Amino acid sequence: MIASDAGNSAVGLQTNEPAEPGHPKPALAVAGEAGVHAESSVSAWWSQSLALTGRQLLVFVRDVPTLLQSLIVPALSMLMFKVVLGDAIGRATGQDSAYGTVPLVILVGAMFGSIASATRLNRERSTGLLARLYVLPINRGADLTSRVASDLVRVLVTTLLLLAAGHLIGFRFTQGVGPAIGLVAVALAYGAAFGIMTLALAVNAAPGAPIVPYLGLFSSLLMFFNSGFSPLSAYPEWLQPIVANQPMTPAIDLMRAFAVGGPIAENLLKVGIWTVALLALSIYPALRGYRKAATAR
Repeated sequence: MIASDAGNSAVGLQTNEPAEPGHPKPALAVAGEAGVHAESSVSAWWSQSLALTGRQLLVFVRDVPTLLQSLIVPALSMLMFKVVLGDAIGRATGQDSAYGTVPLVILVGAMFGSIASATRLNRERSTGLLARLYVLPINRGADLTSRVASDLVRVLVTTLLLLAAGHLIGFRFTQGVGPAIGLVAVALAYGAAFGIMTLALAVNAAPGAPIVPYLGLFSSLLMFFNSGFSPLSAYPEWLQPIVANQPMTPAIDLMRAFAVGGPIAENLLKVGIWTVALLALSIYPALRGYRKAATAR
């Protein structure tokens, strides 16, 4: 009876019948006439995504360990790479190692930040938060969109901070403003593709699944086998084709070219292929897995 009455009330609120004398129309009906958007509309998706993005950023800022891992640890890692490997790489390549180290650490920061976000999403699923969000009168895609958007904001802020820190170890933009913007765009594209992939894994994995160890291992392999960590010629000959074509290497080489000059077309094509491939393979599983995770009982 309660559900039936609630359903009848909801239907009644959507009518445009005039109110009886002495009985004003319900507030929700007035709000609807004032231009409140239907939850499935693009306007609702946009406004609600912005509000939920603010929530995600607030959660991120309040999570001090994750905040330090995303901002401070990459900067310290960059300094460590410069101190330990800087001279050796510089002698091998004839170029300041900062032009490989800074892009490398920017991408590593994007990856490990996305892993933290995916872990939080998986945890929120187990606590029932996704289910509560799903039954609210909000656009179905708003929460997932907000998670991707907040990840992009995090990647942008981290990239700018690491570029500032990289200035201290010799990193410079020598090609102008346009290529500098291109470098940041590469970081955002890489972060978006990797972030959506980790979100897809998080919503399709069982609650409490060991996401961090597996994704951490995968990210570590990428981190140590790329042209930013060591020149391509330093790897075994049989391994060089793999290192040259894994996702991080063309992104690092393209970011290096935007900063100090060098070939762009081939690496830009590879970055585009990897980005499109990861997005194509991840978007549908992320949407389907999110719906399944939110409606699971």
